[in-house]
Amino acid sequence: MGRIFEVRKHAMFARWNRMAKQFARIGKDITIAVRAGGPEPANNPALRRVIQNARAINMPKDRIEAAIRRASGQEATDYQQVIYEGYAPHGVSVLVETATDNPTRTVASVRNLFSRHGGNLASTGSVSFLFRRMGVFRLDPAGIDQDELELDLIDHGLDEMGESSGDKGEPQLVVRCEFENFGQLQKRLEERGLTPLSAEQEYICTVPVELPEAAANEVLELIDRLEQDDDVQKVYHALA
Repeated sequence: MGRIFEVRKHAMFARWNRMAKQFARIGKDITIAVRAGGPEPANNPALRRVIQNARAINMPKDRIEAAIRRASGQEATDYQQVIYEGYAPHGVSVLVETATDNPTRTVASVRNLFSRHGGNLASTGSVSFLFRRMGVFRLDPAGIDQDELELDLIDHGLDEMGESSGDKGEPQLVVRCEFENFGQLQKRLEERGLTPLSAEQEYICTVPVELPEAAANEVLELIDRLEQDDDVQKVYHALA
């Protein structure tokens, strides 16, 4: 009985830690969006996108509103968005997206994590050419005529569309575009009355690498440690 309780407690803490990290990431995204385009979602597409993403992870409305108020104040943290490039064990390419108020601290932390887990931080441009920067919208497919939607969105920057599953196994419709077309595709979805479950930029690897399970686990260990760093927003990698 005691063992079962410990397992459940560990799982509960893990869920809370993931949620806290997600909320912190969204909070930084809100700050960046507000400082760039103002606190009114109607006039700030980037803020609308972040609010959609906050709702997708069940961030409470009062926390979203509080984050917008904080970001609007003179004391709001000025975050810089910095991408670091590196290699995980076995030469797997990695991009680390950060939002930081202290790049010196962040680069030291990222370099240390790579070093401790069998990888190394690389210079700018070393691996980024292996990734495509894309806008990615995830939609609830219920009630959507996918063929008709695809034909319509092609004229607004659509690159590819397909079905996938969310974290809980729920069906999702994934819509991708080159990132420079993000704004017009977002606008068209809004015009059609379609509210995405999430809308984000992602770096999609063009040359995925397959590894045996033991080697892949070494890569995933580094990725997990990077994702836990407070300054890290997202980690993209070439592991298939």
